[in-house]
Amino acid sequence: MPGNLGANFVIGFEGAAMTPAVGRLLTRIQPAGVILFGRNIVSAEQTWELLRDCQRHVATPLFTCVDMEGGTVDRLRDVFGPSPSAAGVFDTADRDLFRLHGKAIGAICRALGFNVDFAPTLDLALPPSLPVMGTRVVSATPHEVAAYARAFLHGLSDSRVLGCGKHFPGLGEVALDTHKDLPVVEKTMRRLLAEDIEPYRMLRGALPFVMVCHAIFATATRDQVPASLSKKWMTDVLRKKLAYTGLTITDDMEMGALQKAAPMEQAAVQALRAGADLLLICHSEDQIGRAHEAVAREQDRDGRFAERLREFNDALEPFGEVGPARQFRELFSTTVGAAES
Repeated sequence: MPGNLGANFVIGFEGAAMTPAVGRLLTRIQPAGVILFGRNIVSAEQTWELLRDCQRHVATPLFTCVDMEGGTVDRLRDVFGPSPSAAGVFDTADRDLFRLHGKAIGAICRALGFNVDFAPTLDLALPPSLPVMGTRVVSATPHEVAAYARAFLHGLSDSRVLGCGKHFPGLGEVALDTHKDLPVVEKTMRRLLAEDIEPYRMLRGALPFVMVCHAIFATATRDQVPASLSKKWMTDVLRKKLAYTGLTITDDMEMGALQKAAPMEQAAVQALRAGADLLLICHSEDQIGRAHEAVAREQDRDGRFAERLREFNDALEPFGEVGPARQFRELFSTTVGAAES
């Protein structure tokens, strides 16, 4: 039996200070990580103390996560002022600035106690998605996206922060906001591999995390399963075809797109079974609890599912030599202590 089912969870909560309820949740779940949003962040000192207090309730070192891209996705603007957008930096065509963008954002994250930044965005800047994505995306050309992202990731690493490519396999053709709607992309696997997925192939050794989206790619997979619940995407394409060995994390499981596809209990089990390493659940204690209980029940019922969780736990806890954690264990070991430094 896995020692800690919480190792498959990254969770969020309400409020800007540790409360008895949040403390009980962290103690009970023992998650792999926590994520903070603007609602949790008031000042630099308060944020650092909140992350420190989270760690005090969890026995193993936490992934302390934030969405910090710059531009429209900037959780720290009220503390440090606004950071430039990815598109604005890319438009300079200066690769030194690409890296400096990552380094500066990483330094801000690190100063507050974060060791994971869910950035950069690898979605292509294609016409259908531009009204939704705006300045979060930098180019319609995969090689240009990868060039910016590689430099940005190097900059984060300079600041001892782990980055994350998102939203696999790509939201460039998506005209809907997955926070609200479940989009269906009618694009062939061949085109997806050549276009949207190409940045992931180019960066597969540079990405500590890949975040998987909730869109359906019906033409490519011949089914109606969101990528975040799909073995075809997370195991067959990402792991086997692209040979990716970092961690996979779902987009927020509470987003409207996924809620329309499956109830939380079913989605949590299906995502882990399909190949997700981490479930991201950003808001509701009730939803976190339901997911955790469903995973526990499935572990007791299904030996193969339990073995999958055991392998993941074994890879993470000692920064093991096997499993998806192996390629970044050294970097991880230098970053997870941020909230204590």
